[in-house]
Amino acid sequence: MSNLNKLDPSNFRQFILDTPTQFDVGMNLAKNIKVEGNFKSLTVTGMGGSALPVNLLQTYCNSLVETNPDYKPLNIFINRSYALPPQAKSKDSLNFFSSYSGTTEEVISSLEEAKKLNLPFIGFSSAGDIERLSKEYGMPHIKLPIPYPNYQPRMGTGYFFGSMYQVLVNHGLAPDQTREIRESAATFGNLMGSYEEKGKELAKSLKGRTPVIYTSQKYNPSAMIWKIKMNENAKTPAFWNYFSELNHNEMVGFTNPQAKFFLIMLRDKEDDPRNLKRYDVTANLLREKGIESVILNLDGDNTFSKMFLTINLADWTSYYLALEYGQDPTPVEMVEKLKKILAS
Repeated sequence: MSNLNKLDPSNFRQFILDTPTQFDVGMNLAKNIKVEGNFKSLTVTGMGGSALPVNLLQTYCNSLVETNPDYKPLNIFINRSYALPPQAKSKDSLNFFSSYSGTTEEVISSLEEAKKLNLPFIGFSSAGDIERLSKEYGMPHIKLPIPYPNYQPRMGTGYFFGSMYQVLVNHGLAPDQTREIRESAATFGNLMGSYEEKGKELAKSLKGRTPVIYTSQKYNPSAMIWKIKMNENAKTPAFWNYFSELNHNEMVGFTNPQAKFFLIMLRDKEDDPRNLKRYDVTANLLREKGIESVILNLDGDNTFSKMFLTINLADWTSYYLALEYGQDPTPVEMVEKLKKILAS
């Protein structure tokens, strides 16, 4: 057995290769999903990998104003708690309950509260109590696929994003950009080889250093996902922040660093020129403190592509960093251990 097979017995690499197909699958799963109501906002309850797509969905919906000037972006709230927030407890707020496994206790608790309040909702899961309770309460449920054994929720972002966006379109809460999404996602496969090589090289630079990911406010969900991929795939600490907020506080912390850091700056060339200047200036200032960095321009000709192409690079980088550290990128043993202790 090769060293790669020993470190990646679940074939996590294939999980990454398959990600461009997820958007079409997700939209097809939600094609006819709709609940009655006149909704003015959306609240999504989810944790971990089942909540990541919501931040991206929010960024994408906000960006649609640029091409759809009559569109008023939907207020999207994210709930990472056992109880529903105040804005979710209204009949004009649509609730999504998102848990890939269907067994996340915070999500189940919030769903049961929604039922008590007789609120309209839709469940998203592969199985578990979310599926059972959605059906029991007469609410729609979108059954997410598990394409491989040991499949990880953090790798199913496209399934969530595609299905959630399609539901918004079904309710008239977002303009129909499903064709654009499909066309953009179809191009991702052609870039996999080059992105894999970029990720492999970047992982070598990161070995032995703590990754810190910076970007603009618009794309801060992508930076957060980079951080999470480093945590769960490479099993290493990582941090994230965004311009220009980080220039008012966090950068000062590198005056006296207590660890070796490596900065990854995700730059959108269409950002405010004043922000763009901050990337180079910040990199130079931190270089004086012995902090290495790399500035990566976001690829893609629209918000959707820029978000998901950089996440693909995060997948490859964290995957190869895991291998550099001799780690299996698939399991999250500390999370599973925590769940067992809490359940005992």
